[in-house]
Amino acid sequence: MPLASIPSPSQGVWYLGFVPIRAYALCIVLGVIFAVWLSERRWRARGGQAGTIIDIAVPAVIFGLIGGRLYHVITDWQTYFGDRAIKKPYQALFIWEGGLGIWGAVALGGVGVWLACRRRGLSLSAVADTVAPGIIFAQAIGRWGNWFNQELYGGPTTLPWGLEIDQLHGGEPGVLYHPTFLYESIWDLLLGFVLLWAGKRFALHHGRLFALYVAGYTLGRFWIEGLRIDPVGGVDHAVTLLGLRLNQWTSIVVFIGALVYFWLTRNKDSEEFILPAAEREAAASGPDPAHGVDQADSAGDTTAASEAASEAGEADDTPDPEVAGADAPDPAVVAEDGAPDKEPVREEPVREEPAREGDASEGDATAKQEETPEAVQQEKNSR
Repeated sequence: MPLASIPSPSQGVWYLGFVPIRAYALCIVLGVIFAVWLSERRWRARGGQAGTIIDIAVPAVIFGLIGGRLYHVITDWQTYFGDRAIKKPYQALFIWEGGLGIWGAVALGGVGVWLACRRRGLSLSAVADTVAPGIIFAQAIGRWGNWFNQELYGGPTTLPWGLEIDQLHGGEPGVLYHPTFLYESIWDLLLGFVLLWAGKRFALHHGRLFALYVAGYTLGRFWIEGLRIDPVGGVDHAVTLLGLRLNQWTSIVVFIGALVYFWLTRNKDSEEFILPAAEREAAASGPDPAHGVDQADSAGDTTAASEAASEAGEADDTPDPEVAGADAPDPAVVAEDGAPDKEPVREEPVREEPAREGDASEGDATAKQEETPEAVQQEKNSR
């Protein structure tokens, strides 16, 4: 008898009156809430608008749940259809009973994100890189729903962290099993921190951080899937091909695809839009290109600035008394008759002054004109 083990919960559903509270659904909801919270913070830190990720999460979650359930039903169809079915066909819709394929959830959930980004005019790659760490953390939380449902377990083990599975869910008395749900939860948690570090350290954009998430998850899922013995793809067995389970082959294909994308986008540096198209157009046509749309001056501020500029213009037209005084003639060089005797020497061109009344009388002007050399000589001869 093992000295230590991990017991499985005796029940996975509780009732609040007549409303069932299922642990599996609760774990998924908690994971989604955490993913949206973290992604919203990362989006705002990148310069995006608050509330964008919350709006995008609505279609993403709806499409993701549908896609995850479709993948599960397609790969485990014998559980619901055929002569060996152990459940009714309509029970394929009972998502709360467990059974969500991560591949279908990510694929169809991505379609929901794409539709939301297209409607808003956002770059899908920018959103994908932002939500990648949140998705893997959500998976780490959601895996604990498998513990409550006593599913996603591995082969027998004697390790002290072996998992107890009751006979109703395929276990045998006294036998412990690998808690593969726990292995995957720990792997996802570590990968989430790696993505946070890598995204900040290497500035991975254009979907490269999301590709790193896909490659990291499929790498861990491959070896964890190899430990599982619970049926996937059949009632009492898992579908295998060349000794590998179906999900292992899926991991290989998706892993290679993620690496190819990561390599092909290594030099991509085009602009990624993180603001809606309407906001970008408003910012481009704004009155002040140095400000964002939300920083544009109000009408009152613009009017006040115009009035201030007008007053400043009027003040500039008023002559400076000191400058006007500097342009006036120097009293020391004015002749006795009041007319300037000599203009002072100036570096700048001398401004012509208009004639002044009273500077010189008409008689003085005539006398000066008569004082010629001939007139002076005649005056001497008469003497």
